[in-house]
Amino acid sequence: MVEFAYSNSYHSSIGMAPYEALYGRRYRTPVCWEEVGEREPSKVELIDQTKEIVSIVRKRLQAAQSRQKSYVDNRRRPLEFNVRDHVFLKVSPLKGSLRFEILQKVGPVAYHPTLPPSLQGIHDVFHVSNLRRYIPDPNHVIWHDQPQLMKNLTYVKEPMKILGRREKTLRNRTIPFVKVL
Repeated sequence: MVEFAYSNSYHSSIGMAPYEALYGRRYRTPVCWEEVGEREPSKVELIDQTKEIVSIVRKRLQAAQSRQKSYVDNRRRPLEFNVRDHVFLKVSPLKGSLRFEILQKVGPVAYHPTLPPSLQGIHDVFHVSNLRRYIPDPNHVIWHDQPQLMKNLTYVKEPMKILGRREKTLRNRTIPFVKVL
């Protein structure tokens, strides 16, 4: 029944049902006979009908493809990087953007940036959609203090101050969150 429903359903991209596109006629069931006493078409007529249906389907698929392309082109932006350009890379598991330098252009939309050792387990070629141009800003310099190392090369991290508090309420419990500097 699923195959029957799919083969008989109208598809807007080709402008007809798939069964009709393949066989040149609508699917007939004993419940609904459309043409009674239909004659058998000759082979030449069958070939001509098939060519006509194929050309109609091609035109309709081309129209659907160009319509979908126009939707995508509205959001697409041309973006190209050069070797040694700095970019932001969206790395999902880290839930943030990191700044890297482009080492190599692999293809028209694929780039190979420098990656730190902590990201060795991921593939090192990224699509241009994952990259954003980095514009240098002197405020982006991050200064950090050297931690006081103990004799066994460990250090203690101590909170400096509490920046904020909030509570998230679930169905039957409340979870407190504290933001610490």
